[in-house]
Formats: sequence, structure tokens, C-alpha cells
Amino acid sequence: MKVNSSICAVLGLGAALLTPMANAQTPAVPASVPGKVAVIDIQAAIAQTNDGKKAGADMKTKFTPKQDELQKKQRDLEAMQEQLRKGQNTMSEDARQKMIREIDQKTNSLKRDGDDFNQDVQQETQRIMGELYPKIITVLNKFSTENGYAVVLDISSQQTPILFAASSIDITKEIINLYDKTSSFAAPSAQPKMTTPPAAPKPVVK
Repeated sequence: MKVNSSICAVLGLGAALLTPMANAQTPAVPASVPGKVAVIDIQAAIAQTNDGKKAGADMKTKFTPKQDELQKKQRDLEAMQEQLRKGQNTMSEDARQKMIREIDQKTNSLKRDGDDFNQDVQQETQRIMGELYPKIITVLNKFSTENGYAVVLDISSQQTPILFAASSIDITKEIINLYDKTSSFAAPSAQPKMTTPPAAPKPVVK
């Protein structure tokens, strides 16, 4: 049960959290604009803005208690599995079957809770994305128009197969700085760590 990778950019909790919304509208570039080209890592840009860092810190606060609870359940389940493994040759068949049923129940319960956790994180991520992505695109469009860029390619998108881009045409940092000038939040003192649920429990050998 891994957290969906789309969570990572907006939160700044790992590599990158969000993918741009497919239906976001970008104004057409006038034909008279010179042919300058730039690239941007839009996921990193969102994650590194003050708003993105604040959203990441808020999500960490919101979801860490549930994450800790899931991790404890995972440890308890693994301890029970180890107990069964060590004692299955000496315990009675009734006791063995009872423990197997209990492990199965706990495994299924942990999987459901982990799935619910993933869904909650993803929904919160999408809500944040709906707020931050249009804002940063507005900043990007204004910057590109004022600086004569005809094309800006998103190097964080799998739909944009960029094989090479010189660092001199990367405008990610400029967009972050411009965005933060309009933000009401100051930069957090520390970057939050990634929120992840526990790994899927190992199957019980019957």
C-alpha cells in the first residue's frame, strides 16, 4: 500500500507531489511572440512555493496520527505472524487455525484502513492542487508573455518527453519567486517529510 505518487509534489513530502490537471486552460500564445523556449518543473515549483510548503505541513499534521496508527497495526500483525511461524509445529491444530483466522481478519482490516488512508490523502492532494495549480499557471503565463517565450515545456510531466534541457532555460526558480511575492504565507522553517502508510502485510502461510 504505497501512497499514490501524485501526492508527492504539492506536499513537498518526497520527490514531487501533483500532476497538472488535464483540463486546465492555458491561453494561446500570439503568433507574433518570438520563438524563445523554456522548461519548468511544475511539480517542484508548486511544492517549493510558500503555499505548497504550507499545504505540505498541514497535510503532515492532519495525516500523521492515522499513519502512526497504521504502522502500529502493521507491527502487531507482523509480531503475530512471527508467533505463528515459530509455534505452529508445537501448538494444537485448533489454536493454530484460530490464530490463522485472527491474522486473516487483521490483514484484511489493515488493507481496508490503508486503502482508506490512501484515498483520503489523494482527495486532499487533489483539493490542494485545484487551488494552487491555476495560481501558478497564472504567474507562468504572465512571466512567459512579458519575457517573450513562445513555448514553456513541463519537464515533470510524463506526457512531455524531454530528453535534454539546458539549465539556462529552466525558469522553475523564477516562477517560484514570482509566485511567493503574491503569497500570504512565509516559508516554513523546515520541509515536512513524506507521509506514507505501512507496506502491505505479508501473506499467512496456511
